[in-house]
Order: sequence, then C-alpha cells, then structure tokens
Amino acid sequence: MRARLPVAAAALLLALGATAGCLGGPDPARTGRTPDPAPPGPAVVTGDVRPVDRSVVRDGGTLRWAVDAVPATVNVYQPAATAGSALLAHALYPALFRPDAHGEWTPDPDYLAAAESTPPGQLPQVVTYRLNPRAVWSDGTPLSAADFIAQRAALSGLDPAYPAARPAGYAAVDSIAQGADPHEVKVTFRHPCAEWQALFDPLYPAAETATAAAFGRPLPGGTAHPTAGPFLVDGYDPAGGKAVLVRNPFWWGEPAKADRIEFLAVPAERRAEELAQGRLDLAPLTAAVERAGADTAEALRRAAAPTGVTLHRSAGTGLAQLTLNAAREPLTDPVLRRALSRAVDRRHAAEAALTPFGLPAAPLGHHLLAGDQPGYRDDADALGGADPGRMLDTAGWKRPAAGGTRARGGHELALTLLVPAGSATLRRAADAVAADLAAAGAAVQVVEAPADTFVGDHLATGDFDLALFSWPAGPGPAGEQRPVYAKPRPGPDGAPTVGRNYARAGTEEIDRLFDRAAAEPDPPARRALLQEADVRIWQLGHSVPLFQRPEAVAVRDGLVGAGVRGLARPRLQDLGWAA
Repeated sequence: MRARLPVAAAALLLALGATAGCLGGPDPARTGRTPDPAPPGPAVVTGDVRPVDRSVVRDGGTLRWAVDAVPATVNVYQPAATAGSALLAHALYPALFRPDAHGEWTPDPDYLAAAESTPPGQLPQVVTYRLNPRAVWSDGTPLSAADFIAQRAALSGLDPAYPAARPAGYAAVDSIAQGADPHEVKVTFRHPCAEWQALFDPLYPAAETATAAAFGRPLPGGTAHPTAGPFLVDGYDPAGGKAVLVRNPFWWGEPAKADRIEFLAVPAERRAEELAQGRLDLAPLTAAVERAGADTAEALRRAAAPTGVTLHRSAGTGLAQLTLNAAREPLTDPVLRRALSRAVDRRHAAEAALTPFGLPAAPLGHHLLAGDQPGYRDDADALGGADPGRMLDTAGWKRPAAGGTRARGGHELALTLLVPAGSATLRRAADAVAADLAAAGAAVQVVEAPADTFVGDHLATGDFDLALFSWPAGPGPAGEQRPVYAKPRPGPDGAPTVGRNYARAGTEEIDRLFDRAAAEPDPPARRALLQEADVRIWQLGHSVPLFQRPEAVAVRDGLVGAGVRGLARPRLQDLGWAA
C-alpha cells in the first residue's frame, strides 16, 4: 500500500525550503553546560554577492530580472506557491527578521524597533515585538496584532478549511494579543520555541488571511491587495510572463534605489542570448548550464562570454544527498545501508558535480547544515572505520571468487539509483556514486525520471532503491529539517505516513533530539542537539550527504548587490546601478 504524502507541499520544499519554526512537546531538560565548539568544516562559501554600500548606488534605473515564471500567487503559504512567490513576496511584504550570509537571523529595523523573548526556562515563553510605528500597509493601515492573529489562525492547523502549506512553529503558539500600545504585539507559546524569529516571515495583512476564503484566493499584489515593502506592484501578468514593481512612494525606510524592477519569464535556454542582446540584467543560469550535459564547463564559458556581463558562481543552499529507501528490500537491513554509505566516496561525487563549475570539490558531511553555517562539522565518522567490504560480508552479501556483483541467498545486490532528468550535475554525481558502489560489489543502474514526476511518482510512493536529489539548507534547521528525518507513523488505515521522509527510516530518539533542539533557546546547546541528531541519522543509514549544489547567476556590469544569494536574503531596495 502506498504511503500518503502531501506531494504539492513536498515539491515546494524541494524548491524553496520550509519556513522554520518550533515543534510542540514538553519542556526539554537543559544540558547544564555550554558544549565545546564544533571543529571547523570545509572551506565552503555559500553565495557570491559582492556587498557594496548604498552610497555607491545611483538613484533610478530599471532592472530586468529573469525568472522561470511569474507566479499565480505571492502568498508563499498557498499550495500553488513557487520559488518566484517567495522572491516577490520579500519585495512586497514585511520580513521581521532576515537571514545573513551564515543563515543567522537579524532583525529588520524597517519593521521592528525591538523583539525579545522571555529568559530561558521561564514559562510560558512570551515574545514581545515592538513594531516600527512608521510601518504601514499600502492602504494606510498600521501593522498590528490583528495581522499576527490572522496569520497564526491560518497556519496553525487548527482550522482545516485553510488550504495552507503549514510551516512548523505556528501550532506551538498559544495566544497573540496587543501589548501596551498598538505597536506592541505579545505572542505566548504553549511550548518553548527556539526558532521564533522564523515565524511571520513574510507577514501578510489580516484581510488576506483572516478567513479561509480570503486565504485561498490567488494573491497577485496590486492596489486591491495591501502590501508593505519598498516596492509596489505596477503590473502583474502571469499569463504574459511579466510582473513590474515600482518604488513605493509611501515607504518609510531607505527608498529603493531602482525606479523599477521587471520580472520576466524567460526560458533557461534563452537567457544567455537575452543577456547578450541587452534585454536582461540579472539571470540565473544554473538550469541552462546543467542541461548542457557533459559540456558544463563550455556552457559556463559561453554564459560569461557576452561583453558587459559577469558570471557569479558558488556553492548554493541545496544539500545534495544519496537517499536509501529503507522500506524496500534489501535496504530494510540497516547493516547493508551503513555498508553502502561507507562505500560512497563523497569527494568523488563532489568532484564530479562541482569541478565543471570551477568550484572547490568540498564534500558535505552534515545532513542539516551547509558548510559555512554555525555548528557545521563533518560527521561521517559516525559510520565507524570498518571496511565496507567487510561490512557487506557481515551482512551476508558475499562476492564471487572471480569478483563482480555480490549476492545473498541467490539474489544479486542489484539496485537502481534514481535522479531527476535534466540535471547534469546530479547525473555526474550519480555516475560517480554508482562507480563507487560497483567497486564494493553492488551493481547500480542510474535511472532518470522526469522532473515533474520525480517526487510524486517515485519519492512519494517509494518506487526507488536509491535516489539522488537535494534539500535546501536554511536558518532554522530544527524546524525545517525535522520532517525529512521524522519517523514514519501509521495512518488510520495502518499504512505509514512518511511525509517528507522519503528514506522511510527514523527513530524515536532522532525525533526527540529535533524536538529538544526546536525548544532549546541557547544557540550552542541547540547546535549540540542537532549535532547529535546528525550523528544518529548517519548511523541509521538514512542517507549520505554529498555536496552543496552549485549555482550560477549572470549579472550585467554596473548592477551592484546581485549574484548568487546563498543563505542571505538581499535588501532589494539596495539593488541598483553603480553611480
């Protein structure tokens, strides 16, 4: 029987990442000490944006930005939301905190005068937000507790009428009320919430979330839909592939440098030509380069060839991993999964994926964190130092005297390795993994599946042995990553509900570690809990982290503050042309 999965939400997670938060559960026992810092990780830099001061950016000008499609909605919590929804939403709606280059939350003074939580150990936890008194929606209504109350109701899961892709955290909120004045909001949690900065990101006006009917409507911005960002919508045409943002004349913060940003739906294969012809200023090129197959390096040279265009490239936020299907024979045996995990040379896979992009072949050693996030370390030693061949022998998979494929009970160790079609990066990595496993005695056939059916028809249903794809890293790993590793639970009919845990392997201990991390207010202690969870995930033989997927973005010379964004979220009002 097939396990149930909210496929639309999972597909969105593969593209965007979930909004982090906190999980319900009892107040955790404190560790009693601050753990020693983790050893440094590999020399990975996530993102390539050259920061500049606003003073060197001139006022005025138009920026033409290539996107895959103009989204039908800019409500990132609707099931129809896409990566484009998030990009536009963060130009139009409040983000109380924004992640920096290392994925650490920093308050945005345009919206927050202050925000603080009650001291660790004091229950209930109450977060007090002091809103910038100048912050107003475009219809003149001030931001207020009403917006927080409506959004929490929509995303808490308490009312199933809301068609929401619900991020973690909102279910832990007990109540929201106005504080001492209309600019103060108090959020009380029924359980401690460590990653509370990730909530209300973005924040929508109460009119858009107060009822299920309002929440379910597409949200294209415009005068009929109040916004509160440095830009306003001047034109929105998903069918025509164009969305136009202009300076918000009522914006209270530092004014946008660019007069106008045009988001243009341009197919990946046409972007290099559009750049060369001067019709685009900013264009992600990763997809076009990956579709070049074995000619990735040549495709990058062509992308960088047009005069007046600079190609930015970097390790991105996608954590590529080899996932092992623990619900499918013979991978139900954890000893076999650990042996295969030991047999994979992560550096080999990283070289295959990253060298054609001209990037360091840094292997990934953590399931939950990118290489330059605080707390990262390579935990592959959790698998132990045993030779994978001996581990396979122990599991009963014997190699013929003449070599070749191992067998047990008359069955050869033959597996398929599924990758999404159209990604040369993942295909090269998959071929490297298959070669490593073949050297250990496992016959692995790499199989490509169409990208639009990869999740729904294969990962969700368990129709694979091994699979290679990526999950996004983000600033709230306790809330973001837990669904990927949560132990599958029986549904009403007894079939396991795997959610986003496509490996279908999990333990109560790992779940508790995530829950404790989500409720631990002390950052070093929280990272220590996540470290322990990562070690247990390695030991479970759930998956093998391989590398951070590369990204490439072309930027017209003179456009400053643009490039591969990485973990940081840029201030679009600072983006513009050099003086």
